[in-house]
Amino acid sequence: MSLAEVRNLPLREKLQILEAIWEDLGARVDQMELSPADRTLLDSRIERVRNGEAKIHDWDAVKHSLGRQ
Repeated sequence: MSLAEVRNLPLREKLQILEAIWEDLGARVDQMELSPADRTLLDSRIERVRNGEAKIHDWDAVKHSLGRQ
């Protein structure tokens, strides 16, 4: 599928594709190689969540809130 074809898809189909890609990436997370900078960034974000400085939002809740503001 070309970028032009993706741009012409309805928003609902684009979100379905994003969800499928996200699920696939999640299943392969152990295979990903991270640069030291990426690892540092992720570690700092994890620490912020653990310390209560940041909050994780449920994707379904975020998805349903899009466009409602």
